[in-house]
Amino acid sequence: MKKLTVDAIKENIEVVTQFVDEQLEEFNCSMKAQMQINIAIDELFGNIAAYAYNPEIGPATVCVQVVGEPLSVVITFMDHGVPFDPLQQKSPDTTLSAEEREIGGLGIYMVKQSMDDISYEYKDGKNILTIQKTI
Repeated sequence: MKKLTVDAIKENIEVVTQFVDEQLEEFNCSMKAQMQINIAIDELFGNIAAYAYNPEIGPATVCVQVVGEPLSVVITFMDHGVPFDPLQQKSPDTTLSAEEREIGGLGIYMVKQSMDDISYEYKDGKNILTIQKTI
């Protein structure tokens, strides 16, 4: 397992994405899976940066592990910010037009739809959000 700890700021989304992409390079991850993973990183790390410590800045740790059969990547995001379970958010009504929909929630919805597994727990003063994607 590889770990990266950075300040939870939007400018570090690119750093986290590059870190994960480097781990995936040796496993010939499909372009489609890699794009879905990158979108998930953008959404999840972006939310941590925007809300976990607001208005302060705090650390976020990202762990990447590639596991077994079928070959999958497991990415865990951890922060000591305000407890928040994004999986409890109501999914947007995608049958409505963009103008009729409430603002927010679409990014988490997209992550839920594109990942094979997603879980959240608050433990020992930490938000721990884990996604898994077959590569």
